[in-house]
Order: sequence, then structure tokens, then C-alpha cells
Amino acid sequence: MKFVHDTLPQRVRFASREAAGQLAEEVGELGASRVMVIASEAAKESSERVAAGLPVVVWHHEVAMHVPVDVAFRAREAAAHDVDALVAVGGGSSTGLAKAVALTTGLPIIAVPTTYAGSEATNVWGMTEADRKTTGAASGRDAHA
Repeated sequence: MKFVHDTLPQRVRFASREAAGQLAEEVGELGASRVMVIASEAAKESSERVAAGLPVVVWHHEVAMHVPVDVAFRAREAAAHDVDALVAVGGGSSTGLAKAVALTTGLPIIAVPTTYAGSEATNVWGMTEADRKTTGAASGRDAHA
């Protein structure tokens, strides 16, 4: 089975066993040449496999549940290296961190979900500071999953 489904503001690509190729095509369609890959330490190996052929300039593996504000700050600092696209590989924590970076940078996100957390299918973001979670909804940005 293989399909592409476009909805606003997201695009979903599905192709069994073709994650690396589909990801490379999506990065190419964006015209991205300086990619930041966001993946937890646990997803490091799989993220390196799926993004092996991409123009990755930053690998960011500090990922935490509920996106602590300090973790988001460090990821935003890492994205300051002339990154032109974010690739999130993993579950909701990786996608959530990519959203936190995109929220202040406007960078497009390509999500490669390895679980179904739902974050990859919404424009809702969330961050946590001092045990208090703040959420919101982004608008006007392209999202790729």
C-alpha cells in the first residue's frame, strides 16, 4: 500500500518500508539543504538510518516528555546554525520538541512518527515549566508528516 494525502496545514505520506526514501523526497520538495534531526537517544539509531542520505547539519538528541522550556531553549539554540528544516523522528516527545522550535523559528517540520501519539497530526503545541504545562495552537505554518 502506498499513498499521499494532502490536507491543510499538513501532508501525510504513507509507504510501507519506504521511510528513508519518502523522507528524502519530502526534504527535496521543501528545497531544504540544512536539516536538523530531532530524535531521542532511544531513537538515535533509527533516526540515523532513516536520515542517512539527508543534508543533516545538526543532530539533536536531548528530548523529554512534555517539552520542558529549558529543553526547548537548547533545541532552538541548536537550530540557529542556519537550519532550514526540522525532521522529527520518534514519538510525541520528538514531534513536540520540533513544534517548540518551529514556534519561534517558523521552520517547517517533517515528522517521521514511530508511534502514534497524535502530535504529528495536529497544530497543537505544549511546553512545561515548573510543573505547569502551557498549550496553544499554531496557525499559518506548513506541517509535513
